[in-house]
Amino acid sequence: MTNPVHPQTRIGHIHLKVSNLQTAIDFYEGVLGFETQVRYGDEAAFLSAGGYHHHIALNTWESAGGKPPEKGTTGLYHVAFLYPDRPALADALRRVQTADIAITGATDHGVSEALYLRDPDDNGVELYCDKPKSDWPSEADGSLKMHSKRLDIEALLRE
Repeated sequence: MTNPVHPQTRIGHIHLKVSNLQTAIDFYEGVLGFETQVRYGDEAAFLSAGGYHHHIALNTWESAGGKPPEKGTTGLYHVAFLYPDRPALADALRRVQTADIAITGATDHGVSEALYLRDPDDNGVELYCDKPKSDWPSEADGSLKMHSKRLDIEALLRE
């Protein structure tokens, strides 16, 4: 076994090829609420939460007017956005519902609660918040025991 990565290592940003930059910005900024930090015409944009240089990069350099990959091919399964708590996740759910975007899944994983949807280029998007680590389910031997149960969306909206 190799040495594990430093425990504070995080995924810094995603960079997506999109078919139409404005349509992608309308989703990531207009629906999810990320803020455009830099835009390069109709070719690229960098968006973030809280003024960071970028959490999401979007470009049409190789994909303008393109179509999503066919089923049965490799590529991005989904990108996941971690919200700080349930009220923030509930706000994200309200934004998605207001934009009339379909939720394709809502799951309680034991360690987190997650909503699943598709962006305009058919990329999978997960919006989630972690549960307190002290509440994570475990096996008798202490190992993590994740599961997939239905998330109560109405309870989430009451946050």
